[in-house]
Amino acid sequence: MMINIPPASILILGALIIPFLKGKVRSFYMVILPLLTLFYLFSLSEGTYWTVKILNYELIFGRIDKLSLAFGYIFAIVTFIGVIYSLHVKDTLHLMSAFIYAGAALGAVFAGDFITLFIFWEIMAFAAAYIIWSAKTKKAISAGMRYLMVHILGGLLLISGIIIHYYETGSLHFNYIGLNGLSTWLIFLGFGINAAFPVLHAWLPDAYPESTETGTVFLSAFTTKTAVYVLARGFPGTELLIYIGALMTVFPIFYAVIENNLRRVLSYSLINQVGFMVTGIGIGTQLSLNGTVAHAFCHILYKALLFMSMGAVLYRTGKINATDLGGLYKSMPLTTVFCIVGAASISGVPLTSGFVSKSLIVSAAGEGGMLLIWIALLFASAGVFHHSGIKIPFFAFFSHDSGIRTQEAPKHMLIAMGLAAFLCIGIGIMPGPLYSILPYPVDYEPYTSAHVIDQTQLLAFSALAFTLLMLSGIYPPEIRSVNLDADWFYRKGAKAFMWLLNNPGAKLMAKINNFIFEKVISFLVWFTKNPVFAIKIAKDTLLLAFSIPEKRDEIKKRLKDEKESYPGDHSMPTPIGTVVLWATIFLTICLIIFYFAL
Repeated sequence: MMINIPPASILILGALIIPFLKGKVRSFYMVILPLLTLFYLFSLSEGTYWTVKILNYELIFGRIDKLSLAFGYIFAIVTFIGVIYSLHVKDTLHLMSAFIYAGAALGAVFAGDFITLFIFWEIMAFAAAYIIWSAKTKKAISAGMRYLMVHILGGLLLISGIIIHYYETGSLHFNYIGLNGLSTWLIFLGFGINAAFPVLHAWLPDAYPESTETGTVFLSAFTTKTAVYVLARGFPGTELLIYIGALMTVFPIFYAVIENNLRRVLSYSLINQVGFMVTGIGIGTQLSLNGTVAHAFCHILYKALLFMSMGAVLYRTGKINATDLGGLYKSMPLTTVFCIVGAASISGVPLTSGFVSKSLIVSAAGEGGMLLIWIALLFASAGVFHHSGIKIPFFAFFSHDSGIRTQEAPKHMLIAMGLAAFLCIGIGIMPGPLYSILPYPVDYEPYTSAHVIDQTQLLAFSALAFTLLMLSGIYPPEIRSVNLDADWFYRKGAKAFMWLLNNPGAKLMAKINNFIFEKVISFLVWFTKNPVFAIKIAKDTLLLAFSIPEKRDEIKKRLKDEKESYPGDHSMPTPIGTVVLWATIFLTICLIIFYFAL
């Protein structure tokens, strides 16, 4: 090895130096860091490294095997591409957050125990939130806060599961878990939030489109793919994941088709693609797990390319809604070409990366006899061609002419997009190098006549359907509106909850507080001055309420005299036992009041 430190530390510690560098020196330094990380990963051999003993716990910062290395390679590659794309950024904290975020993702991938995993898991959440806030708009600040709250909830579920798992097994090593009890379900849900499981997914299309044009490139690469990695590590072959993944591939299509904001379209498309990976994990065969890792690798590249192309459009025009764009191929021809490459890759066009990775998972479903799942994946493949393969480049660069004339994307952005596009096509033409780094030996040939013909027919019919729907006017029009998703419930629910706390809730608590800490305490103080006399007054008060009319005047007069003369003779000797009894009763009542008032 060149050095003897965890790979994550190169990016995380290296980020701390960025504020002290300026100009070209800083740009050169930032580009070198991920390259150094990548070369370092190439030098590693399988095994366990960088273990640290703290008390009785062994923290493993380097569990190196083919599964973790495959994710490590692509994380370093996309960081390198993302950094080149971000060379125009002046916000030092934004750049530092991106490096820390990428480093934490590497740390989570190579973590061999739950404590190390949880530490990097939480670092990722806070770094990602700051990346969203870096846009410095009101929407970004709100979205970043919601993102952070959701992921803190996920972290609480995860740490709760880890603690229970430790007491159940006595081990913190992170290996296969499976669903077999409360602890594993909590861990599963903690992972599921980051993977954007259905219903738990709304943080993604809520937050990602609000970040900067550079921030979204990093966001698209790490959080969900780290979740895919931990699911593949901890829950391979879990049948529930098949159905969760299949649902993930299907439902975002309907949102993406009607969405106007093109970065939100890509965010829903991201969930759709992660669904393929989750399905592969659930199937659990060597072919499907290889497909999951291969698809994660390819997806990171083409999704980054698509987000970079839309980021370039946003950077040059300040607009990202489909209704505001169109005709940009005249001003941004290279960006248009790169976007089309990304669109072709995500759609699984032969000779692109998506074709050689997605087909592994679809074939695994077919070989497993899962007809309905296989049909769902085919439907999802056709759907993604609609909303990302056609809609994104069509509405941004073609469609109607918006009249916008602008400059081509900056050179460093074009270089970054060019690198991603080159890898998308290169992997599609020669998948061998990708297959060689997968967890299991690959005995699969994507370019059989059956695969190519089936996929080409699927894409052709999808394109035909899109064309006919557009010509007939049936295709959902692009509308300047915000589509409601599952986040509506916690957005509105949180507001309703705060209203309840600040209005009727506050008034109710004030009355309870007044009753407990003023009336009850005042009564106890009054009562303890002469408990015997006080009981006598209480008895006469009850008699007054339930007495016959002839006796009321007599009781009323006696009660009046008793209240006026209360507490009576203080000098009366009281047995010590009585004093202790009343003191004990008083203290017990105070403790009960204090307990329920917390």
